[in-house]
Amino acid sequence: MKIETDVTRLLNIDLPILQAGMSWASSNASLPLAVSRAGGLGVIAAGPMRLQDLADTIDAVRAGTDKPFAVNMPLYRNGAQEVLDLLEAKRIPILIASQGGPQTYLERFKAIGTTCLHVVARETHALKAIAQGVDGLIIVGGEAGGHPPADLVSTLVLVRAIAKATGNKIPLIASGGLVDGQGLAAAMALGAGAANFGTRFIATPEAGVSPAYKQAIISAGVADTLTVGQGLGMIRTLSNAFSEQMAALERAAAPEDQRRDLFFASTLKMAAHDGDIAHGKVEAGQSAGLVDAILPAAQVVAQIATEYAHCISRLPQLTHGAETPCKTQRVGE
Repeated sequence: MKIETDVTRLLNIDLPILQAGMSWASSNASLPLAVSRAGGLGVIAAGPMRLQDLADTIDAVRAGTDKPFAVNMPLYRNGAQEVLDLLEAKRIPILIASQGGPQTYLERFKAIGTTCLHVVARETHALKAIAQGVDGLIIVGGEAGGHPPADLVSTLVLVRAIAKATGNKIPLIASGGLVDGQGLAAAMALGAGAANFGTRFIATPEAGVSPAYKQAIISAGVADTLTVGQGLGMIRTLSNAFSEQMAALERAAAPEDQRRDLFFASTLKMAAHDGDIAHGKVEAGQSAGLVDAILPAAQVVAQIATEYAHCISRLPQLTHGAETPCKTQRVGE
């Protein structure tokens, strides 16, 4: 199946489905490789990776497919310049940058033909990135796991606002709260040309996180996340002993040093690598409540595409008074 949009043309992929760059979950070759092979865009998360591990992972993905892939690079990370040097030397096909300005990387990567996407969470940031020459934007709404925008503006509102502000002059990718083909259809209706899926891909065999982390995702409800750490690098995480204690300190306006100590005593590695889902940061979006099974990444891609096609095919009937809503269709139905 192919679904052509401005984003698929820009990235040379078959389907408008991106796998989000997630520390630990996609800091490996297995998940990005499976997604790219299936027709989406697999994304390596460079955030927690050592240089040699990142180089080896890029080589492994290249050896496993001739299809495009991307590397997600948080520009704030320690040793960012050395990582950018490596990515330039590897001549990666697509760079996704976040948490910093495009001026730090754009000229050098455009010069070698790398397609550059920038992650934004505000209209002003989107307009600045466009003015500096990025090729496309990933718009992260408040439902997202990991690091949502501080003001928690929803994906529904933010994508539409940025689409209006930019006049659809640049390919847009929606991110946050999206888990299935219905979410992809909604993103396209808002003006995006693709959707970025994070939490859904954590619940796959290929994701590089602990079994306990994956089980926590599929056991969660839509109201089972908390945003904590305002002013410290706010995250959205599943409700657990850590996040509930952190939220209680914030409600009580506890001293900053007390909040800081607790926030940084917990890490994503504790949950993702060690399996401590009580005290670690189990980063996940609100869409965790819509994930009910661990499925192979290729099946997730195919299922999203099938659901999208089914949903779109029903729209003419819906607009003519049919009462049956878009139905979730599993692969093989």
